[in-house]
Amino acid sequence: MTVDVERIIQCIKQGDQDSVQAQLDDYNTEYSQCFFFNVEEKERKKQQELEEFRKNKVREYVPDSDSDLGSDDDECEDTELVLRRRLASALMWFIRTQLQPGVLRVCLRTLRILSRDRQALAPFITDSAILTLARLGGVSSLPIPGHEEEEEREEHEQWSSACGTTSSESRPTNSSNSGSKAYTLDTHGRMREVIIETRGERRGSYRADGIHSMLARGKRDARGERDEEGDEWYDDGEVWRKEAVKALCNVIYNSQRAQERASALKLLPGLSEKLKDSIRSAAPPSGQFYDLRLLFLLTALRPELRKQLQQARGVSMLTAVLEQCLEVRWVEDYEAVTGPRAAPISRDASQRAIEILKILFNITYSMHRQEPDEEEAALYRHLAAVLRHCLLLSCEEEELVDELQGHTVNLLSALPLQCLDVLLSVRLSKGSRESSGINMDCVHSLLLFMEKRLDRGQKLKEKLTPVLNLLTESCRGHRETRHYLRQQILPPLREVGLRPEQGDTLRSKLVRLMTHVDTDLKYCAAELLFVLCKENVGRFVKYTGYGNAAGLLAARGLLSGRGPSPKPQYSSDSDSDTEEYRQAKDKINLVTGRVEEQQPDPMEGMTEEEKEAEAVRLMSMFNRLSRNKIIQPMGVTADGRLAPLCGQWRYSSLEEEEEEQEIDFEDELD
Repeated sequence: MTVDVERIIQCIKQGDQDSVQAQLDDYNTEYSQCFFFNVEEKERKKQQELEEFRKNKVREYVPDSDSDLGSDDDECEDTELVLRRRLASALMWFIRTQLQPGVLRVCLRTLRILSRDRQALAPFITDSAILTLARLGGVSSLPIPGHEEEEEREEHEQWSSACGTTSSESRPTNSSNSGSKAYTLDTHGRMREVIIETRGERRGSYRADGIHSMLARGKRDARGERDEEGDEWYDDGEVWRKEAVKALCNVIYNSQRAQERASALKLLPGLSEKLKDSIRSAAPPSGQFYDLRLLFLLTALRPELRKQLQQARGVSMLTAVLEQCLEVRWVEDYEAVTGPRAAPISRDASQRAIEILKILFNITYSMHRQEPDEEEAALYRHLAAVLRHCLLLSCEEEELVDELQGHTVNLLSALPLQCLDVLLSVRLSKGSRESSGINMDCVHSLLLFMEKRLDRGQKLKEKLTPVLNLLTESCRGHRETRHYLRQQILPPLREVGLRPEQGDTLRSKLVRLMTHVDTDLKYCAAELLFVLCKENVGRFVKYTGYGNAAGLLAARGLLSGRGPSPKPQYSSDSDSDTEEYRQAKDKINLVTGRVEEQQPDPMEGMTEEEKEAEAVRLMSMFNRLSRNKIIQPMGVTADGRLAPLCGQWRYSSLEEEEEEQEIDFEDELD
């Protein structure tokens, strides 16, 4: 089925709402799964060429790039692109007129589909278009720029020119619909209900509800599909508000110009006011997720909006929205009611909570570097208490639990360390994990989260670095946390026949990361283990092996074995050795960290002269490799750092040449 876009535009020009709705329903059905338009078409053609090649094993000519495609293909694609732009322009004008609820809904759904195409965004990125979508999405606290009416007239003239008609001829007349409610925007941007003639249209009512998220490029928005399937449960007013801001999210995500205009048009304060209204209401509207997604996009893409929201007490507001979303009930100032028997939070609530956490991270990610004042410290402690509640919650779906905890960890790592003491301030209860009388449920949850991410093995740097850093800093700041984690990660050594990186223990998994190809990740893993060893070099080598530990020790100037200066302040708890370790201690190879099988002495039976000749031969080989810059001999300086060995092992040039000649001669004889 191929929808005639020209016919749709003509029906819009004539104001035939029945025909427009019927044809747009067909258009939406055909293109509902289309996310890239031109890109998808090119990929389809490339796939066809590949299939032909596999079938025939030969091809005459295949263009090297998209720019080399045939002129017929380019002309076809350009025509389709022009039609999409014309349709978007016509619909942006059409939705400002008096439309029935069902017609407005289907028009906005079409605009949402068209807004996925980056090449067809011209009708969407004007001030009037952005404000129109925002107002239809329920964001009412918006300014009215003085040039908006003039801009709308210019848009209408452009659309009229594209339709080949005059301005007066092209204005929709709504002549085919009589006798029902319709909605339009007044001069102040408010929705106004009007009565027009109709034939068999559904009636609708206005409710200021939600908006939807943008569709990530290359990833289908499953939530959007579920919403479309369940739209029949909502009135048209709620559905069109979702569609309006779905389109607005797509436009802002895809267009830098739209991001700049959204900032200038004060879209952020309007969204903030809407969220504050939802806090004061008895229950948040069902579409709050979409307000949060739009707010996330604005704060993620515009740095000045992050600062603006933070200065407007955005942390306090979003914390209140998060509390309302999770239905937090407080026992004391920083202790919320949690328990293993609590019902899992719904999918909608967990998704809204995730969006809130992402926005909070955008506006607080640099706070851990600053010293908060008394008021800010109280605010961040309250937020940390809510985040502790997030870590201990369960969701209806396992993947949502992991995502919720991941964003919670990210936000915790952004807060000032001194404000995280509330994570340990909860009273002990039956079944709680404890260390020195302190509740460790939150720390244990972080430990399980880290181990789960380690086992998954995907995107390790992105997934693991925040939780490794958070646990490291928590261990430095809180003795009880370090003591509990050391018991869980570095228990007393018993198995001395395995290398530290071998096995399935948590210590082994972290030690394996110490030699990972990614420098940041291996440093974070090594730093956590080093802090758990109270930054004691000997203890660190004992648990990881000198070969694994050398990277961190070299970076910190500790290869000489001396501790850091000035020494960190740690408690005086001892590291007790097991009986198995004490018996094998003298046999452990410090480089590999295990007891090695006894190897035969390679110099057994050699005279002293032969040993000396072998040493000279080995030194000459090292010198040759060094001169050819194949290796660089290094040594440990007095301050524990690596430094090149400059001439310490070199003989005179004559002696080196003689030795090399002897080696070459022996190689020829062999």
